[in-house]
Amino acid sequence: MNASFAELSARERLAAVVDAGSFHEWLPPSERVMSPHLAQLGVPAAFDDGVAIGRATLAGRVIFVAAQEGEFMGGGVGEVHGAKLAGLLRRALRDRPAAVVLLAESGGVRLHEANAGLIAVSEVMRALLDVRAAGIPTIVLIGGANGCFGGMGIVARCADTVVMSDIARHAMSGPEVIESAHGAGEFDSRDRALVWRTTGGKHRWLTGDCDELVEDDPDAFRAAAIAALAAHGPLTLAALQQESALLQRRADVDGDNADAFELWSRLGVDDARAVPDLDADAVRARRPVAMAPLATGGA
Repeated sequence: MNASFAELSARERLAAVVDAGSFHEWLPPSERVMSPHLAQLGVPAAFDDGVAIGRATLAGRVIFVAAQEGEFMGGGVGEVHGAKLAGLLRRALRDRPAAVVLLAESGGVRLHEANAGLIAVSEVMRALLDVRAAGIPTIVLIGGANGCFGGMGIVARCADTVVMSDIARHAMSGPEVIESAHGAGEFDSRDRALVWRTTGGKHRWLTGDCDELVEDDPDAFRAAAIAALAAHGPLTLAALQQESALLQRRADVDGDNADAFELWSRLGVDDARAVPDLDADAVRARRPVAMAPLATGGA
């Protein structure tokens, strides 16, 4: 497919990733399951509350899948949005699909719903960890224009496998949030080059925060999801210990909050300043071995 994954809507991404015609949506817009809070604030609501969930097949295997719609409130998680995601995950525990795949695009908790959104994210996180502990693969695809931040950024890193495009972004706090709290001197959200080399897919790949880096192409995301499903193994103590060691090494190297260029160099990336101009294939070849998670057993 000659298209940009980032420019597709949630349902267009679903259609591109899963087997053709296989997606069956639960609680579609026609059911009008909407936030009970937005109307009280005079804010327009969406009939699906910004997330599509359901059942599909991937390479012929049954999966449960969800896709967040970044065009509605930045993919923000509110009470209903989060309940749909948590419900999908809890149903996975009962029905045991081959995997749960989340197409994430979210700025985090929907501020309009405050505590309800925070509680919803915590429920999604707990349910995802339960699914992972039960041995059901959890795969997160990050490639939307809004990135994956806040609570959903944490949810993504709880999964077995994280796939990102080279133009995707993933972090705990978004650039605008950091700037608002600490000023532009701490993080200038208008410096797009800084934003992408600090939160972008290339940075996450080089530092071991994502398991596969792909081009901004729906077919590449589909292939990566199929590969993750085929390669999944049990969550083991060795995998957790290896991830802990990876995080400790990165913390030791980045002890003085180095810029990404300097951090990449310290980690052993050749010609670090060339990274932003490289394509995904070239960046994949530059990740230090010590930053690579185990091939199986989770991210």
